[in-house]
Amino acid sequence: MKLSHQDYDTVTVLTISGDYTNDDVETFRRNVGERTRNGAKHVLLDCESLEFIDSAGLESWLRLQEKLGEEGGQFRLVHPDETIRTILELTRLDLAFESHESVEAAVRSLR
Repeated sequence: MKLSHQDYDTVTVLTISGDYTNDDVETFRRNVGERTRNGAKHVLLDCESLEFIDSAGLESWLRLQEKLGEEGGQFRLVHPDETIRTILELTRLDLAFESHESVEAAVRSLR
């Protein structure tokens, strides 16, 4: 997994690429924790280059969404490709995560 970020006031855009598996969950959590400690309230996860996610990765997204919600923030997926959409549908998590085709659309949904 490769992870990068861009911060915009209370919104952070994380770009994730490669495979996101159990081995990467702690790195993801640390990165998100650093972003939220630095003032990010909302997390947009750009999945355009994400190739695969396992159950541990999905669980980490659910926990992040719950934590952000408790603090008045929101979590959005951006650019999930067909493979990621299929994984979300098979696990019925397509209903749990709001997704958007662009960062701009995801930002607009936060208002």
